[in-house]
Amino acid sequence: MAITAKKMDKKFTYEDYKNWPDDERWEIINGVAYNMSPAPKVKHKKISINFVEKFILQKNKLKGCDLFSAPTDVVLDETNVIQPDVFIVCDKNKITEDNIKGAPDLIIEIVSPSSAYKDTKIKKDLYEKFGVKEYIIVFPDLFLVERYVLKDESYGVPERFNWDETLKLKTFDIEINLWEVFERELPKDR
Repeated sequence: MAITAKKMDKKFTYEDYKNWPDDERWEIINGVAYNMSPAPKVKHKKISINFVEKFILQKNKLKGCDLFSAPTDVVLDETNVIQPDVFIVCDKNKITEDNIKGAPDLIIEIVSPSSAYKDTKIKKDLYEKFGVKEYIIVFPDLFLVERYVLKDESYGVPERFNWDETLKLKTFDIEINLWEVFERELPKDR
């Protein structure tokens, strides 16, 4: 199912977003509302949980930063409200009772067929604009990960990692074995 936008004739704001039905999941990017239905597939959720587990096991290396997962609202500004799959926030002043106000330090998005363009282009541009230090895009069906690192306010060319590699984060001193995230067996001759 393709991602649909809500009434394109106006720019939506966080105030609009707060008044939408609780049983609907939306994100607002540059004032455009994107429907997040249907719910992610099982593979998507398992990868998300596996990333969260990896971070929990190495929590001491997060240096006091906080780990979050969807659905948690991140309010970048009045016309940009997102729910990243997994993210880390280091500035405690950004964490409120209701949401996160401002850009996380690291974001992981897991691509669904319906969200590929949004995750790889629209959100990449948004995260770059708002200063997300490290943006990781996971392609479950390809067993592939792309990583963007902010340098001089730009992401530049992504690094790509296959499922049988270890992802060494730039923002934190953490290494993640991608075969464990994707739940695949390494060849015995390795």
